Amino acid sequence: MMGAFDMLRIAGSSMGAHQTWLDTLANNIANINTVTSTSQSAFQAQMPIVRAVPGGGVEVAGIAESDPQGRLVSDPENPLADADGYVRAPDTDLASQMTQLVMAQRGFQASVQVTKDAQDTYSAALQIGRA
Repeated sequence: MMGAFDMLRIAGSSMGAHQTWLDTLANNIANINTVTSTSQSAFQAQMPIVRAVPGGGVEVAGIAESDPQGRLVSDPENPLADADGYVRAPDTDLASQMTQLVMAQRGFQASVQVTKDAQDTYSAALQIGRA
């Protein structure tokens, strides 16, 4: 049987993982239009790697990064453009990042609700003990 403290621990680990996901998505979205010269690596979008923890909960096991090759974009007016007029941009899809942002936000909100419910359960148990 799972107790209130177990629920708090598991929900807390979930909030931490979702916060990392939200942070990486915010960074990815902020850099979606970051370009470099073709001789440099593109901005690499990040994605947390999350794994289950024995006994319940999750942890961020690492951060995966997208391909540093990115994609070449024709932008001859850009001061970073090469002789052929190309710059290197991240190969990141804004629609995908925004979809993931909604999922991460909803996951975080669900974890917060579980935490509130566990706190309410623990508080109710204390009230029973006082009666």
